[in-house]
Amino acid sequence: MMRQIALVAGVALVAGMGLIGWNLSSAAAAPVVGQPAPGFRLQDQNGNWVALDDLKGRWVALYFYPKADTPGCTKEACEFRDNIFAFEEIGATVIGVSIDAVKDQKQFAEKYSLPFPLLADIDGRTAETYGVLTNLGFMKLAKRQSFLINPEGMIVKHYGKVDPEGHSREVLADLKALKSGSGS
Repeated sequence: MMRQIALVAGVALVAGMGLIGWNLSSAAAAPVVGQPAPGFRLQDQNGNWVALDDLKGRWVALYFYPKADTPGCTKEACEFRDNIFAFEEIGATVIGVSIDAVKDQKQFAEKYSLPFPLLADIDGRTAETYGVLTNLGFMKLAKRQSFLINPEGMIVKHYGKVDPEGHSREVLADLKALKSGSGS
């Protein structure tokens, strides 16, 4: 119960800061389209290590989210779950990343039957290299942003503003367009 109260207070603080115009910037700039995707090696919800280098040859939909098992993050994750067969059909791997611990990722994945890796970026280094880390002083969060990475490991799309509702369908449509050669 205390964890939920602290989370609600933190979310309210973040929302309030946004409304009064505070600028909570990331320490690093996001990599740009056409650059190699920054590498990472993180544990998933089952304690298995996942490295970007191991995914060469596959499309990767890498999405960052602020906090496991919160309303927006749940909506986004469940939509990726509901479209997972379409992603697999076109040879794409979906990966979620947040600053949460492995045990929190595991509870989130089990609660909503999420069939893809949820990576625990506990120290926030991966979020920082992707330019999505927000440091509130008392807590760190990943901004809700996504990246499409091609089979050669290059960033081909960056979603800087993500609406959790419909984002999975947007990413899937872009992947299909990119694979067919009609995307930018």
